[in-house]
Amino acid sequence: MRKRSNITNPFVEKVLEYVYILVGSAVVAVAFNLFLLPNRVASGGVSGISTILHATLGWQPAYVQWSLNIPLFIAGVLLLGRQFGIKTLVGTAFLPFVVYLTRDVASATNDALLGALFGGIGVGIGLGIVFRGRASTGGTDLAAQIIHKYTGLSLGTCVILIDGLIVLTAALVFDLERALYALIALFVTSKTIDFVQVGFGNSKMAMIITEKEEQVREAILHKIDRGVTKLHAYGGYTEKERPVLMCVVAQSEFTKLKQLVKTIDPSAFVVVMDAAEVLGEGFKRV
Repeated sequence: MRKRSNITNPFVEKVLEYVYILVGSAVVAVAFNLFLLPNRVASGGVSGISTILHATLGWQPAYVQWSLNIPLFIAGVLLLGRQFGIKTLVGTAFLPFVVYLTRDVASATNDALLGALFGGIGVGIGLGIVFRGRASTGGTDLAAQIIHKYTGLSLGTCVILIDGLIVLTAALVFDLERALYALIALFVTSKTIDFVQVGFGNSKMAMIITEKEEQVREAILHKIDRGVTKLHAYGGYTEKERPVLMCVVAQSEFTKLKQLVKTIDPSAFVVVMDAAEVLGEGFKRV
């Protein structure tokens, strides 16, 4: 198996991070204007607040997002330290800028459910790309971190409280149905971010307990051409040492692995689970 070089140019890597931030922010902004804003889907965050204020007061969403994002960024730096850096500032400022540039684009759909689904997908893709640049678009995420620091509540709870309050406001300003669409968009966004971050779970990790561990090990190494790790374990009942073989294979190789183990040792005990992301030789480069 050919080894790949892990050497990367630091300058190129830094440039790519900023490209991720700009592209991701642009995707979020376009999805917002195409799907969420015209259908009044206030799916949490600063964008949700700007959707509510646009519908009730006619305020330009880009201006609302700038007026909330920038002060929150400053507060984050002052209260939480300089951990956010210039990259988060870029995302914080650039996203509303693209929202402003694309403010006149026609709505992609007038169906609120489709708007919630595809808006959630678009925002999730964009945020996932931004996260790959090791940054964020600021907004209520910073507010959640500030609340987390000074109240002791978990970060996840703070995010849920803020987004929940925005969705509740949408239910009061619009109607319950719009709030339910907003929840759908939030759910789709979170799942899409996971997909962009780790991809489909198209690899399998197998833990194999067998009396013929040496034969199974050789078969995995030479017939499937995958690495295998031998773990030292002890039987819970017998208290005897029982080596466990651990290996990760592609989805397409999994059937072959099962057949090999079954042929060598029909009584082998095999535990299989999805591997959401695999980094290293033979898979994705670190």
